Amino acid sequence: MPKITGKAKRLRIYIGEQDRYKGKALYYAIIEKAKELDLAGATMFRGLMGYGAHSRIHSASIVDLSSDLPVLVEIIDSEEYINKLLPYIDEMLQEGLVTLDDIEVFKYGKAR
Repeated sequence: MPKITGKAKRLRIYIGEQDRYKGKALYYAIIEKAKELDLAGATMFRGLMGYGAHSRIHSASIVDLSSDLPVLVEIIDSEEYINKLLPYIDEMLQEGLVTLDDIEVFKYGKAR
């Protein structure tokens, strides 16, 4: 299988499952905007337990099925494409944590 390698950026956005932007789930709005801007891809991870700035623990227990679980949106692309998205993240986020890392990518796939 062909392998593509190179430098890239990893954008991670830590928010809550109940966070909203213009009536939509915030994670959904972020991923929609990434798609609209033609970024390579985005994934939302739903956490089982966590806490943040308010030190309130959120967990997925049987007793509390409707809790506001932690959510991570992760996007990997070139610096150019990540920079297209960042102004929208500034607008969308009321509360959360954003990290940006330099990474090395090893992408495997079929030849075109």
